[in-house]
Amino acid sequence: MSVTDLVEISPATPADVPILFDLVKALADYEKLSHEVTGTPAALHQHLFGDRTYAEAIMARVNQTPAGFAIYFYNFSTFLMKPGLYLEDLFVLPDYRRQGVGTAIFQHLARHALAQGCGRFEWSVLDWNEPAIQFYQQKGAALLPDWRTCRVTGEALVALAQG
Repeated sequence: MSVTDLVEISPATPADVPILFDLVKALADYEKLSHEVTGTPAALHQHLFGDRTYAEAIMARVNQTPAGFAIYFYNFSTFLMKPGLYLEDLFVLPDYRRQGVGTAIFQHLARHALAQGCGRFEWSVLDWNEPAIQFYQQKGAALLPDWRTCRVTGEALVALAQG
């Protein structure tokens, strides 16, 4: 029996928040962005399970041990006139890479996107992350060379809002 047969994907629960937060920190460390993790487990809990949720999360476990996660939310395509599923983050712990955990997460999200009537499933990837790029391309993803991510945060967001 392979690890792939043992991967269990399930929606995250409030009890998973401390584990999710640790996995987010591990992802940030891998991406060399630990300095950007300014949120807290309480904020993660509020936005995943509070009165108004902004994202959803799934956990991947192997033999009931956390192996990875994904956090996603819905957006909307005005051209397709359909919702889309946007994968904010996907991370698999090093001990579980190349064993089917990432594939199980991707397949789960693709099935979920179709079940929700989504017209697309998309995400961003850091340009230096060749292992991830190769994995995504093997799954049928196309990198969109004509598109660039734009972002306004922090003081720039405040200044923009104030005009």
